[in-house]
Amino acid sequence: MKNKSKINNIRNIGIIAHIDAGKTTVTERILFYTGRSHKLGEVHDGEAVMDWMVDEQERGITITSAVTTCQWEDYEIHVIDTPGHVDFTIEVERSLRVLDGAVGVFSAVEGVEPQSETVWHQADKYGVPKMAFINKMDRVGADFLGTVEMMKERLKANPLILQLPVGQGDDFTDVIDLIEMKQIRWDEQTLGTTYDLTPIQDHNLQQAEEYREKMIEAVADYDDEVMEAYLSELPIDSVKLLDGIRKATVNLELVPVLCGSALRNKGIQPLMDAIVKFLPSPVDIPPIKGSHPDTGQVVDCIAKDSEPLAALIFKVSMMEGRKLSFVRIYSGKMKAGSEVYNPTLKKKEKLARILQMHANKRERIDTIGAGNIVGVVGLKDSSTGETLCLADHPVLLENIEIYEPVISVAVEPKTHADQEKMDEVLQKFMAEDPTLIVRKDEDTGQTILSGMGELHLEIITSRMQREFNTNVNVGKPQVVYRETIANRAGAAAVFDKEIAGQRLYGEVKLTVTPLSRGTGNQFISKISGDELPRVFIDAARKGALESLESGSLMGYPVVDVEVTLLSVQHKDSLSTELAYTVSASMASREALSKAEPFLLEPIMDVEVFVPEAFTGEVIGDLNARGGKIGSIDHKMGSQIIKTTVALSHMFGYSTSLRSATQGRGTFTMQFSHFDRS
Repeated sequence: MKNKSKINNIRNIGIIAHIDAGKTTVTERILFYTGRSHKLGEVHDGEAVMDWMVDEQERGITITSAVTTCQWEDYEIHVIDTPGHVDFTIEVERSLRVLDGAVGVFSAVEGVEPQSETVWHQADKYGVPKMAFINKMDRVGADFLGTVEMMKERLKANPLILQLPVGQGDDFTDVIDLIEMKQIRWDEQTLGTTYDLTPIQDHNLQQAEEYREKMIEAVADYDDEVMEAYLSELPIDSVKLLDGIRKATVNLELVPVLCGSALRNKGIQPLMDAIVKFLPSPVDIPPIKGSHPDTGQVVDCIAKDSEPLAALIFKVSMMEGRKLSFVRIYSGKMKAGSEVYNPTLKKKEKLARILQMHANKRERIDTIGAGNIVGVVGLKDSSTGETLCLADHPVLLENIEIYEPVISVAVEPKTHADQEKMDEVLQKFMAEDPTLIVRKDEDTGQTILSGMGELHLEIITSRMQREFNTNVNVGKPQVVYRETIANRAGAAAVFDKEIAGQRLYGEVKLTVTPLSRGTGNQFISKISGDELPRVFIDAARKGALESLESGSLMGYPVVDVEVTLLSVQHKDSLSTELAYTVSASMASREALSKAEPFLLEPIMDVEVFVPEAFTGEVIGDLNARGGKIGSIDHKMGSQIIKTTVALSHMFGYSTSLRSATQGRGTFTMQFSHFDRS
């Protein structure tokens, strides 16, 4: 493996998609054809290289984003295979944060599914250029052009068709390349390692010419040279065309679309060619912006080895009991054994070892430059979302957005020995996974795990046993609610106590007012800085907002409330920050209890894919669960039912759906918002 690829020849890409669209199979084929692995790993056999965790192999799904490095011609490609299940959305979020390009994999049968939408929009949020690979062209019901239309409707994408399939379903054989106007046929005897470029067959030629014309027309809208040649009716050479497609892709104007069947070893080599031709290198995208931790001044982190170091830890993993940090280097270089500075913690850390990653295997390297993604061992305190830089050139990169958990379970150790290990193991999992929250219930003494879904928590408890030999009993899943208020209410509170020989006094009057759903909490002070020093107003603000962390009904966080500070009583020498913090907290709690508090529960967006024959029964069951049907769409003999349902009504739904549809129905569910059920 070459570690010193020129930065222009580096590609940092992610494979993103809905569960079961074939992301991991595509990645396995990439590794095989680039010579990174010498055997085709299959997801259904539990042998995929990238799904190395036992839980991943047993369930046939990706749980954790795996990083690998491979070589294609003169290019070094860092590939992150991300999960497709909604419970592991944070894995996709933090991967997209550090990637320069993404390949969206879509099943030609199901088309654009809900989690595909979610991950696509996450990529949009970070301005990541994208390509699409329409997979499973060999499956019955495959519809290439139908999937492209779904990309336009659901993703608001601007797809650019670069390939056409020859046949669909059982009839799928080859792929037509519209740039070179050739037909590509793979040799099945060599597992698709060899392939031939042949002239397009006569019966496919008319369609190919029609779609090549459409492709050139689309590129001409974004490239002056192609437009000039197109309007002059001059022949357009492939170099000009490739250049135009690359520019439009990097500028997020077009999404190149390719097709194939990863399982049948068709379409992967042209996909690799397209990745290096159309997706950006680290120098093709604008420099990432950070800020100086002390002055707040904007700092451009230019992708050059000669620049000061700026790197982001986007993931922490416990491998063989050791903490491994995954790092994207935006500028500068890292050297094994050197010191780096963490401006968030304001402390130095040592880079004991730097590793080139290949799923759960790794190679040691001494020095690595800008644009690379590597594993680092030796960072004791640094965690996900934190920046590594040089102490004399400090820079703070934007952190990674974390999602709120929506479901909880109580866990208790089976034996006394497990008790000692459990807390330590859970701390390790929290370091790995920012969406996992662990807290002690003060009333029951139980340890409560909160996460993104039933599967998320199931995997955590399974890993506790498998990886750390810690046995726990798990309670039934509980919904994580929020609290809010129905009416406006006011209260006043006085804090007048002697602490450590000093009398403290603070008196506060305030009101709480409900806000519209999703607004968040706000604090307004009606007191001017002349009446009361700013420091005391800030102390009152702190107390009031802290009181919203635990509501009066069931102790859940209070949301969508405005706290207005009306007046305070001030006594010189007695009034302190602590007195105002406590009195504001007391007043706020009293006002909340008077304002008719009520619970908000997580409302989920649910999509059910069901054969037509079972539609009535499935809709009846969803109605019985209080679901609000949004739409019913028809696709290939199936109905897609879109609905919103309270999470508390969805426990056990997979079993109900299987029995109602003879095991043929599937559903996806993701958090929408908190509301009254």
